[in-house]
Amino acid sequence: MFSGHSRGFPATLVGDWVLLKLPWLCLQDKHFGGVPVRIYLPRVPSAALRPATIFFHGGGWIYCSIDSHDNICRYIARESGFVVMSVGYRLAPEHKYPAAYEDCLNATVQFMRNAELYGVDPARISVCRTDLPRLRAQILIYPGLQAVDLDLPSYQQNRGVPLLLRERAAFFALLYLRGDAQYKQDVLKGSHVPPEMREKYKKWVSPDNIPERFKARGYNPPKTHDIKAEVFKNFERTDEPSLCPLLAEDAVIQQLPETFILTCEYDVLRDDGLLYKKRLEDNGVPVTWCHLEDGFHAIISLHDYCGLRFPSGKRGLDRIVQFIKGL
Repeated sequence: MFSGHSRGFPATLVGDWVLLKLPWLCLQDKHFGGVPVRIYLPRVPSAALRPATIFFHGGGWIYCSIDSHDNICRYIARESGFVVMSVGYRLAPEHKYPAAYEDCLNATVQFMRNAELYGVDPARISVCRTDLPRLRAQILIYPGLQAVDLDLPSYQQNRGVPLLLRERAAFFALLYLRGDAQYKQDVLKGSHVPPEMREKYKKWVSPDNIPERFKARGYNPPKTHDIKAEVFKNFERTDEPSLCPLLAEDAVIQQLPETFILTCEYDVLRDDGLLYKKRLEDNGVPVTWCHLEDGFHAIISLHDYCGLRFPSGKRGLDRIVQFIKGL
């Protein structure tokens, strides 16, 4: 379905997809296995097959769409000269985990199998926000990577910082996992994690693995709360790597491609990114890290939005483009 992104440029309906012609890009709205995607094809001629980036938008699994992140994808395609594919996965709570993951996976696989139809080198495809192996690279933009501990330093320090409050982070995760937020307070207290799971993953999900400079704004070790069996029996899938990549075993982490991670100082998810960075580095995966000291969650989407301009957001977006162009 054509969704109003032409902005005055000519558009042509061809079969089940829309072709939008811009001076610098050609956009195609299609469906891969029933999953809506938007493909951004640079109009600058290329003698060789191009690299490509697959983009999975944010929004806590319940908000946003291809349209909401159209500006970012156009920017990446225009500035890098790469083909970009944005995936419109199903949203919670109507579609619980693993619906979004499966949509992103299926669209990625189909695109990779047909890469040359879009002038793309299948060996030079990177993804934004995923943990799939055997790709050229992965790009993680202030990612949420675990649901074991929502009391890490960044969750405490930024609990009331827009655009992602600590309670909202738990709310989004619960809607995606369960379709409701019934156990939100229990999750915030950590009562959803059985002792054996907490013991197993404390080597990876621990404030001890956060550099001390990130605790300077304050951190109080959380109190021990009673574990509720009736609660954690509803969270048996919390340790699945497709839901919480930070909890993947070393053998899986070691297969991951070169990685770019962007974190923001004023973001509850900051420490998820820091912990994942350490895990990757400990397992020999090359990591490029960009930390926006004055950044907050979703700042890249607001780098130039309705008259608002955040130089830090543009700086982060340009670092992403720089990384992509260097692949």
